[in-house]
Amino acid sequence: MLAGLHVRRVEVQADIANGKPGFALVGLATTSVKEARERVRAAIKNSGLQFPPKRLTVNLAPAEMRKEGSALDMPIAVAITLAGAGKRPPPRTAFLGELALDGAVRHVDGVLVAALGLRKLGFDRIFVPAADASEAALVDGLVVTPCASLKTVVDDLLGISIIEPHVNGEPAPGTQDDTLEHDLAEVHGQEEARRALEIAAAGGHHLLLSGPPGAGKTMLARCLPGILPPLELAEALELTQVRSLLGDLAAGRPLEWTRPFRAPHHGISMAGLIGGGSGVAQPGEISRANHGVLFLDELAEFQTPVLQALRQPLEAGRVTITRSAGSVVYPAMFTLVAATNPCPCGWAGDPVRTCRCTPGAIDSYQRRLSGPLLDRIDLKVSVRRVRLDTLASEPTGEGSRAVRDRVVAARRRQLDRQGFLNAQLKPARLRKLAGLEPAPRRALERWADQKGLTARGFHRAWRVARTSADLDGAENIGERHILEALGYRLQDVAA
Repeated sequence: MLAGLHVRRVEVQADIANGKPGFALVGLATTSVKEARERVRAAIKNSGLQFPPKRLTVNLAPAEMRKEGSALDMPIAVAITLAGAGKRPPPRTAFLGELALDGAVRHVDGVLVAALGLRKLGFDRIFVPAADASEAALVDGLVVTPCASLKTVVDDLLGISIIEPHVNGEPAPGTQDDTLEHDLAEVHGQEEARRALEIAAAGGHHLLLSGPPGAGKTMLARCLPGILPPLELAEALELTQVRSLLGDLAAGRPLEWTRPFRAPHHGISMAGLIGGGSGVAQPGEISRANHGVLFLDELAEFQTPVLQALRQPLEAGRVTITRSAGSVVYPAMFTLVAATNPCPCGWAGDPVRTCRCTPGAIDSYQRRLSGPLLDRIDLKVSVRRVRLDTLASEPTGEGSRAVRDRVVAARRRQLDRQGFLNAQLKPARLRKLAGLEPAPRRALERWADQKGLTARGFHRAWRVARTSADLDGAENIGERHILEALGYRLQDVAA
């Protein structure tokens, strides 16, 4: 049974005894599992197998753990059938699948998660629905048996007819789509924002764009996936686990190679963004965006408690959610791109349109973005409107492919040097791997002291400077890299 991205082993035991015919299912089963009695009874009979006309007791062990979901249908049916035949199941073998009334084995969510967990628990073979076999076969060292029906499963276990194991080919590495829907080449001007986007992509830094309506904030955010490198195999497997758990995998694509871009509406709830729900908490948008981009448009319109809940995942790259059924941990290693207007009407500071908001309304609007949240955002950029007479002309900026090449090269330097991106550098590693020479150090300390940077802001500016140096191919951080990082750190995006 699944508990987030972890597996809890459930042993299904069946006992057939003389007495009044009946079917008792014990072991702290929820309603969804108790309903399995009727599905299992019908599936066994309609598969041409013998349902024991005696007193039948099925125990789900351990008894103190709450059981839920339809994935226990097939193990219950197999336990009953083997008990009737006087056989024991093969060792180190697991079963997973929902049963239809005609005995067909149907898809269940989270097969990849279950297969990975069972392999860690020492299982060698797993019976799964045929539709999910390619997903389970991504796990090395596990024999995956695809099951079309209960009858074929029982025949295999009794040695009547053996099911051939499912074998995937070698996972093909991810490839970058050259037909970009959103290309940086179509962005007119906005040089400062384009550079910030490149730094964010190279180092995994979070970015806040502020400006009037129609200035290009959303377009810039949607260009970010096009300059990110393809997923590595380990990243693709982690992303696929979350999608498998949610049942979001596309048919015929057991491994997800596309970096996600999630853009939830500002009315989203806490459970929708962070994760939650009754029983075992489900992943939220921050986990769906793992190894990709989370775009929060109209940031100041989100509920304040929802925004505050982002603070811990932004720091840790994962989220722990506790509900009545226990605590689960989900990955949340995303790049945040947020966009906001400077005021309720959106025109504060605009050279053409006049702002209609009172000072009190502007202050109240900007206070929705708390200091602790903004302190966790590395890059802050004011996006200004583009002259209308330039929009009909051909853009002159670099395209996404050229920028992506620099991003890939910068990321490779970081991975070769420290094994992860600069945004994840802790202070001790930062001092060791990104040491500062006297001039850059004095510049960072002087400006940080004058502008009142927090300790977190100080280290984040330092990390951004390291990424800027990596993009330039520089071995050491120069003073220009420090000043660029501080420019993005100290920029007032509220006005």
